[in-house]
Amino acid sequence: MTKRQENVLLSMWVVALIATSGSFYFSEIRGYAPCELCWIQRIFMYPLVIVIGVAYIQKNVRIAVTAIIFSIVGGGISLYHYGLQKLDFLAESAPSCGQVPCTGEYINYLGFITIPFLALTAFILIAGMSIYLLNTLKEEK
Repeated sequence: MTKRQENVLLSMWVVALIATSGSFYFSEIRGYAPCELCWIQRIFMYPLVIVIGVAYIQKNVRIAVTAIIFSIVGGGISLYHYGLQKLDFLAESAPSCGQVPCTGEYINYLGFITIPFLALTAFILIAGMSIYLLNTLKEEK
């Protein structure tokens, strides 16, 4: 494993750790109850902290395949959730998400930064770095 691959793997882990820490901050410190779509996004982000962390320790760049799958699925859910919050035609037909509505916005920085947007950003960053790692593996062959 090259030093660059190692740094990218570490960066992926840091992004996943920050996203997970942010999730805990919003729910445990700020007291924001997550909706069902937030829970599903967490299901795809939380394991990445452990999986990428172990891969970094083992110097296993091939974890990029797993990371990209988790990121694409989690990012798709984040994108849909963000659409529910920001697009009227989706919000009007939004399914009931239990006790907390999925259209609710606990935060709305600069008029567009919401919690699903933050999750989507993290998933995009991890997916992008995973694609980079997969390309470096192809170049090595």
